[in-house]
Amino acid sequence: MSFDGFVTRAVAHELENVLTGGKVVKVYQPSDTELLLHVRNRGRLHKLLLSAHPAYARVHLTENPTDNPSEPPMFCMLLRKHLEGGRVERIAQDGMERVLHIDIRSRDELGFETTRRLVAEIMGRHSNLILIDPDSGNVLDAIRRVGFGVSRHRQVYPGTGYTPPPPQNKKNPLEIGRDGFIASLDYNAGRLDKQMVERFSGLSPLLAKEILHRAPLGDREALWRTFSGFMAAAREHRYEPALFDTDGKQGYSVWPMTHTGGEIRRFESISECLDRFYFGKAERDRIRQQTQDLVRSLKSEIEKNVKKIHILKRELEEADKAEEYRVHGELLTSHLHLVKRGDTEARVINYYDPEGRELVIPLDPMLSPSENAQRFFKKYNKLKAAVKWNEEQIRKAEEDNAWLESVLVQLENASIRDLEEIREELEEEGWLKSQPRKQNRRKKDHPEPLSVRSSDGITIQIGRNNKQNDRLTHRLASPTDTWLHTKEIPGSHVVIRAREFPERTLLEAAMLAAWFSKARDSAQVPVDHTLVKHVKKPSGSRPGFVIYEKQRTLFVTPDPDMVRELLKRQPKG
Repeated sequence: MSFDGFVTRAVAHELENVLTGGKVVKVYQPSDTELLLHVRNRGRLHKLLLSAHPAYARVHLTENPTDNPSEPPMFCMLLRKHLEGGRVERIAQDGMERVLHIDIRSRDELGFETTRRLVAEIMGRHSNLILIDPDSGNVLDAIRRVGFGVSRHRQVYPGTGYTPPPPQNKKNPLEIGRDGFIASLDYNAGRLDKQMVERFSGLSPLLAKEILHRAPLGDREALWRTFSGFMAAAREHRYEPALFDTDGKQGYSVWPMTHTGGEIRRFESISECLDRFYFGKAERDRIRQQTQDLVRSLKSEIEKNVKKIHILKRELEEADKAEEYRVHGELLTSHLHLVKRGDTEARVINYYDPEGRELVIPLDPMLSPSENAQRFFKKYNKLKAAVKWNEEQIRKAEEDNAWLESVLVQLENASIRDLEEIREELEEEGWLKSQPRKQNRRKKDHPEPLSVRSSDGITIQIGRNNKQNDRLTHRLASPTDTWLHTKEIPGSHVVIRAREFPERTLLEAAMLAAWFSKARDSAQVPVDHTLVKHVKKPSGSRPGFVIYEKQRTLFVTPDPDMVRELLKRQPKG
């Protein structure tokens, strides 16, 4: 993948056509690296995503659902103050760099018209989103402040003058002619793709390799024609956005890449292409960062339980000797008259043996015959008690691991809002220490499952943690609704909220059950479905644990595109 200067150019062109003249009706900040601007233009609401994520920095229109914090961060509040109610005047790229300027005209506190510029710098781990006053050139604030201690050459802080990213002193590829292009390259030095990247701004290694791939080796004129063909398409904004997938390695470009091989999928717009490529990536990465310590702790507990189960089972194997001790004790008791203190062994007839063979019983010479017999009975009783205790501990450890595995799956599939409920459950179950929390007056009293609409317009609900699973299955669902869950695989409860529905709705619900499970990346995932009235929660069991009967099983392979379309059909509000 490569959000290069040409992708930036295509995005700028699309946004200029779609958003110019539109009104900014709402500003959100879903995370510490992302902004979401709702812009209404020509009777349609558009969602503009701007991300300064170190790995997934980008700008594009999106249709993917997002979770926004109940309390907006300070930068979001500042943007609302300056941008909401304003009109998008201009969207432009800075040369061929990965920098976008979005000018929005609004009114200040005194009612005077003013222009604010939102600058999106897409530069890997140095990416940033900066609000500036273009008249004064000063920074109003940034989603990522950069002080003198971070960079001596360029500070991004309220009140400082805005300094663009340092120039790379490369040539603009859209302005280069034949002679200049040929003279720019050293054909004897090799690695022409690398040379093109070093000499021309906005050109990524991916596009440079494609240009080289399409030109016959060593033919300078053919290389120029190929290069100039791409540049002409860029000048005229003739783009063919595409995703490519080669042996599991995915990427995107504004034109199909033929040198990568593999599957190519084309899109009508660059935003649609980027929206599909980044679907869920940044959110999962953000969740992973926030939960890595928790995940590590839970995995450690699972490993401890696995070792504990192994030790307990080994002790159970040793406990097989319990019956032998009981036989020794009873035979010795019935032959006490043949044994005296000081004997090291007793030879008795084993009447438990069908053939009545002689059995040699080892003795402690310091004990009396009766005491030796009692010693065997004590060993027998101790091992019998150990068997019961070990079996109970094995069962408990296996149940703990099954529950912990389900929590790990939920953490992987969780949204920011779900994390708090998962942490609360871990605290209630004693796996985490209780943490003081700020009281939020708008906090919901009950965990709310995710709701979507099937292609047939039927509501499907998904519990994304155990509290939501419990509430969905045992409180919200009706007895005649259909309940789904991956067969013997940790995952979410899914409920179709209807008595009757087409086969397509069942398949879509099964797809969601497979997607929100540990088997998300597997093929032919078994999904059980039955009526809610056949799903029971055993007394005293943990949240989310159920037993069910009269189920049928179908097999589905999770399809990210289908899931994405379903998740877009969430009810508003």
